[in-house]
Amino acid sequence: MRVVITRPAGDAQAWVEALQAAGHQALALPLIDVGPTNHPQSVVQVWTQWSEFQALMFVSAQAVRYFFDGADRPIWEKGPRCWATGPGTHKALLQAGVPEACIDSPAADAMQFDSEALWQRVSSQVKVGKPVLIVRGNDPGVASEGASVGTGRDWLAQQLQASGASVQFVVAYERRTPVWSTQQTTQAAEAAVDGSVWCFSSSQAIQHLVLALPGQSWAKARCIATHERIAQTAKTLGFGEVRLSRPSVSDVLRSLESLA
Repeated sequence: MRVVITRPAGDAQAWVEALQAAGHQALALPLIDVGPTNHPQSVVQVWTQWSEFQALMFVSAQAVRYFFDGADRPIWEKGPRCWATGPGTHKALLQAGVPEACIDSPAADAMQFDSEALWQRVSSQVKVGKPVLIVRGNDPGVASEGASVGTGRDWLAQQLQASGASVQFVVAYERRTPVWSTQQTTQAAEAAVDGSVWCFSSSQAIQHLVLALPGQSWAKARCIATHERIAQTAKTLGFGEVRLSRPSVSDVLRSLESLA
């Protein structure tokens, strides 16, 4: 089966290799381009006050990588907790040198990896009056302070504020619309109609797909989405078949088997 991986280029290769090892034909067509923020001084400033936070919440593995890039690693046992919404972000924190004992994330067998599942794990440890830092990405042209309405990080910020904690945001990286080559555009158009299965881990990736292939019909296309909100975005675009899966390679492989 041909599977299209739409994750950022830095993450896509590991997925391509895993799918190929399982006998699938995998194609990487990144739909989000990730790069450093144009305002790195904001991250530098946060590092000077990191011990003041009760927790640092990372929205993605990219947030971890760019936040820690070039930073001196403090003694985390004496600092804030690190919160991750899923296994990819959890793994990135470990790779960055954060001890396992300092990380909170949804259970490995959780039905979903998102802010709601994370909140179930961390709500009891929230301290009134002490800030939580949310480390996130930003889209060019969008204000770097605050957050966009309707995102998981907004929901989490609301729960924190309702519990008496203050919330701060810092932008560690930028998400951009990728610039595809002619070959990639042709491959994407073919994958829209040839029975390929698209894998989406972001609603923004689907929005970028609309920009990359304007006017394309998706009625014959199939996809696997790793969250209900992403699945709904794919249905709105017109994907003919949408399956929901937990965001691990093993779960995606099981979903592929059901599509065969």
